[in-house]
Amino acid sequence: MNFITRLSALCLRKSKMQQRHQSSRRPAVPLGSRILTDPSKVFEHNMWDHMQWSQEEEENAKEKAAENSLVKVQWEDQDKYEREASKYWNEFYKTHKSNFFKDRNWLFLEFPEILPERKREELKSEGRSSENTKMNSTNSFSHKKKICEEGEKYCRKNYEGRSTAAQGNACNKNQGESLTDNPQGANCREELGSLESFPGSGATYRILEVGCGAGNSVFPILKVLCNTPGTFLYCCDFASGAVELVKSHSSYNSAWCSAFVHDVCDDALPYPFPDEILDVILLVFVLSTIHPDRMQGVVNRLAKLLKPGGMLLFRDYGRYDRAQLRFKKGHCLSENFYVRGDGTRVYFFTKDEVWNMFNLAGLTEVQNLVDRRLQVNRKKKVKMQRVWIQSKFQKPLPHSLNNPEKTWKGTLIDNGTMNSRD
Repeated sequence: MNFITRLSALCLRKSKMQQRHQSSRRPAVPLGSRILTDPSKVFEHNMWDHMQWSQEEEENAKEKAAENSLVKVQWEDQDKYEREASKYWNEFYKTHKSNFFKDRNWLFLEFPEILPERKREELKSEGRSSENTKMNSTNSFSHKKKICEEGEKYCRKNYEGRSTAAQGNACNKNQGESLTDNPQGANCREELGSLESFPGSGATYRILEVGCGAGNSVFPILKVLCNTPGTFLYCCDFASGAVELVKSHSSYNSAWCSAFVHDVCDDALPYPFPDEILDVILLVFVLSTIHPDRMQGVVNRLAKLLKPGGMLLFRDYGRYDRAQLRFKKGHCLSENFYVRGDGTRVYFFTKDEVWNMFNLAGLTEVQNLVDRRLQVNRKKKVKMQRVWIQSKFQKPLPHSLNNPEKTWKGTLIDNGTMNSRD
């Protein structure tokens, strides 16, 4: 069992003790392990994981969603929000710049697939080595506690960087410039045949983040990948203001990353690289901003960009999330699709809808989970039910097309044993 999985299991066992709600550590994967067992302790932390809704809570949520959907936005305004979507997002980034969203330093915990296999193995080796130093302990409980503590240090060291504003020049530019001289890159260019050179053509491992915004995923990823030769990160957004924020950041380096303006809803608009070259596509809180009628086309097009065996990593708003229930009448565009006061739009998914979209695009489920949490404002003593969907889908390898149960690295996924995670 690899270190991260073992660490999660041990910490989850530890969390089942009577005092588990008093832990101040970073939650473990998958989807955290801070479980609320004593309601009187609810305001001791900002977030509680794996919340179970009662039937009454479920019915109340449905009633609120039905009530705020009674009055629909006028058709003329709906058409305006669709035609001018990029304008509203440009105004959003002009107002908030890079200050609205926090850096997603949790990405590598929930989505280790972002990293090339050799990088994952390197981190696992570090973890196993650290774990083995603890194996001489004679006290079983003490041993497990130390493993958890070591894991916390490990995660903080590798994943909890400072904010992007403080990262500075995280990537070594001289090291980055040597990427195009990599012999593996030459082999890759040969395989591409007559295709012209493109950004990242010399890389052997390529990632695309769709809807990069101000770079809250880009720079945590670059911080790790800039020391991994042969990797390249593409990132796009249809708001030109967002792309400019990424390009003007001190950690942006065109030797490792290419940021570009792109409307994923425009099927005729070419990407600055060929199809079937991406190892990973990151789609985090992006698909929900697109009109439901256009979502399937977007997913279909993205699937064509993946290599066989490539992974699409998805996280977005779930049905009856607090953000949906707090909308007032007159903001509903269509069923479960709303417009905010600033003109940006949001859809709230079920995991079945997510599965259907990616399955129709020819991708195979690796993970598809509902992440229910209780978010707490300790100062105002307010409790908020949050719901997100987290999923991983893979483009089948040629030999597994006749066996849809085949997934990443040829392993079989038992959906009955999958654990259901921001």
